[in-house]
Amino acid sequence: MKSRIRPVLAPLALTVALAACSPSQPAADTTAPAAATPAATEPAVDPVAAASGTYVIDPSHTMVLASWNHFGFSNPSINFGNVEGAIVYNAEDVAASSVEVTLPISGIDALAAEFHDHLSSADWLDAARFPAATFRSTRVESTGTNRLTVTGDLTVKDTTRPVTLDVTLNGAGPHPMTQRPSIGFDATATVLRSDFGLGNYAPAVGDEVTLRITTEASVAAE
Repeated sequence: MKSRIRPVLAPLALTVALAACSPSQPAADTTAPAAATPAATEPAVDPVAAASGTYVIDPSHTMVLASWNHFGFSNPSINFGNVEGAIVYNAEDVAASSVEVTLPISGIDALAAEFHDHLSSADWLDAARFPAATFRSTRVESTGTNRLTVTGDLTVKDTTRPVTLDVTLNGAGPHPMTQRPSIGFDATATVLRSDFGLGNYAPAVGDEVTLRITTEASVAAE
């Protein structure tokens, strides 16, 4: 039995011995710095060439959406429609531009008739006494390519507070339907409804209201 085992064990022992005598390979260096990742760059934006002029807001293509949190369950929105107003844009001196807008309370679209009546009641916007909200700009600043900051006075229920809009100039040029010079903007802002006497149920119902605006406006037809 021993003579049979030794021939098998001999090659195995030789292999182990050779492995023990061979030089060890260095361990991989796991501390080497990773290759640098190129910094992300924002794509170039072409400036919109908007002509100076007075542009009348198109209520059919203008929305002022107001959103808030409702008891942590949902984030409903209402739309202020039938917007009226004008945008004076000065391409050579943006600071000389201005905005004036009227938001009829009767134009509120709350998707449900009962909710519309609730918001229009004396408990909230009190449309019978205060039929419209208004915004009049007090300062316009360029903040980058096609970007503006518009500061102005928002008046709701005879209470006026300053509001700042972050504005993006979307496009400008002859309108495809009318061929009249036209201009389009998107804008966002945040307001506290309690600043305007509308703080019912805050903070359980969110006091902070996010405004999202999109609008088209065209030079008036001669």
